[in-house]
Amino acid sequence: QVQLVESGGGLAQPGGSLRLSCAASGFTFGDYAMSWTRQRPGKGIEWVAGIPADASDTYYVDSVKGRFIISRNNAEKTVYLHLNNLKPDDTALYFCAKATTPFYMGDWRMADEYDAWGQGSQVTVSS
Repeated sequence: QVQLVESGGGLAQPGGSLRLSCAASGFTFGDYAMSWTRQRPGKGIEWVAGIPADASDTYYVDSVKGRFIISRNNAEKTVYLHLNNLKPDDTALYFCAKATTPFYMGDWRMADEYDAWGQGSQVTVSS
């Protein structure tokens, strides 16, 4: 059974940093691309960052480029999202997602490319 468990959220001040972790189980983690998405209050899902199975590249939505970093440790079956220089507009429930097809990234911003999500980790940015 595929399980994705996010952790590391919390309250941060503007300009601060947090690190989100997503621990995976129930599948061969190193074979699948992973992504982070978020849902801000009153808004729809936004795809924030993506990373292929071999971590050969990384992808970001424009609003987080230069501030967020996605990484993965295949041996530890974990994908991370480092959130730096946080802004109040980054306040959201953050989810990690597993790609549907092994060794295939597709359009990392499309929900159809993923078949499992975690329960989410809340990030609140406020002074």
